[in-house]
Amino acid sequence: MNPKKISVFIISSLLVMFAFTYISEAHPDGEGQTQDGFSFFDEVIKYPTTASFLMSGALDQGDTRAIDSIVANIEQVVLEEGPEAPGPEAPEVDYRRIDTSRIRRLDWPKDKDKVIGQLREHLNSGSCRIIHYGDSQLEGDRISAYVRNRLQVLYGGEGPGFVPVKQLYHQLKAKVTPSENWLRFAAFDPNHEKFDHKKYGAFTSISRFTPYVSKDSVSLDTIPVTEASIAIAATRMSYKRLRRFTRVNLHFGHAQTPLKIEVFNEGVLIQEDSLAADLGYRNYRIALDAPPADLKVVLRSKISPDFYGLTLDGTGGISLDNVAMRGASGTVFTKLDKQNFRAMLSDLDPGIFIFQYGGNSVPYLKSQKAIDNYANYVLANLNWVRRMQPDASVIFIGPSDMSTLENGDYISYRHLPYLNDKLREVCVNNGIAYWSMFDAMGGANSMQHWVDQELAKSDYTHFSPSGTKVISELFFTALYLDLNE
Repeated sequence: MNPKKISVFIISSLLVMFAFTYISEAHPDGEGQTQDGFSFFDEVIKYPTTASFLMSGALDQGDTRAIDSIVANIEQVVLEEGPEAPGPEAPEVDYRRIDTSRIRRLDWPKDKDKVIGQLREHLNSGSCRIIHYGDSQLEGDRISAYVRNRLQVLYGGEGPGFVPVKQLYHQLKAKVTPSENWLRFAAFDPNHEKFDHKKYGAFTSISRFTPYVSKDSVSLDTIPVTEASIAIAATRMSYKRLRRFTRVNLHFGHAQTPLKIEVFNEGVLIQEDSLAADLGYRNYRIALDAPPADLKVVLRSKISPDFYGLTLDGTGGISLDNVAMRGASGTVFTKLDKQNFRAMLSDLDPGIFIFQYGGNSVPYLKSQKAIDNYANYVLANLNWVRRMQPDASVIFIGPSDMSTLENGDYISYRHLPYLNDKLREVCVNNGIAYWSMFDAMGGANSMQHWVDQELAKSDYTHFSPSGTKVISELFFTALYLDLNE
């Protein structure tokens, strides 16, 4: 066949195929997304539109430059290591090095000055506990670790705060090694049948060294005593201030049978107690002269109490607890036992709550009505916690940008901007400060560029280690600037 005729045929075919893109349309699929193609009765025959074929919805050079400028700007003050402050005169970051106008600031309630003043008062009180609740974005102490170190350098404090006894994922903030007979149960875990007593403590999960049974359903004479242990040591893998904890608190409750506790430091028995059965919340305190290198807690009982976790702190300053709830959306709190939660909060006495939710709901929210309902449900849970600790300051961090594959391109979930705006609205209108992580990243479709720059992972949802430092510094800088205006 004549090569010229072949070339004409190929070019003509391509032009005809391209012409069809002009009559192809985007059809809603009923789930908040669209599918390009031709409608044929109730089906859609996939075919790109001109816009999707030319990828006109992708980020242009101006968009990527804007995101790059956000990142490059904040990277000038990102701490690559955890510096140990030599004393109260430790130098602060010189924010004159960056363009602070490019920092996405917090949105505050109408009484902004009062809210900021209360927050400033908590941080400067000499002893301030912060509980950072969130979803899988916080796993492994992500975001919390960086912000904690920043705050401890400014306001003093040591230690990583909360560490569960039985850990679901690897973390570097302290070396906590339970014996092999520990079990874990979480109020937010859909694979776990919830306990009728609903007592999961303020950290919303439980560790036990025997399966759960009610003492009324068994003969105690037939149950042997079970022994379990927890080894605790500071780790050199974390920020320096995190290693210097000297106060080890073991939080537990619902002890149906007596509990024997022995504490060994470097093999030497330093503390022992026999505690009577008590269904209430309790905090077993261990005070040390120096950070532990080889601390071991040995526990014996016929039926294990519910252990809500350890807190590893210094003697003052900032303590920040990372409470990561994989799969959670911030709607578990109202399902917990009120008396148990209040008792533990009364002992911990947090001055600040940081809530970080929304991402896990993004793929499932398909309409504005569903988003409105979700935002109000989240608010009901926030208010439930606030009633337990009415003097605490509250900050809500909204979801990051997240991408879904649509017509061959990764784009932001279509309802994500509305969700971000709705969460901001319900928070600010109800006395809660709001930080838009979505806008801080660069807004809609910014996640694609964060992935391209290896600041986010290929799931288009979670941050990489380097991206975690960037987003953490963006939040901390926004908070710092507002506190010091």
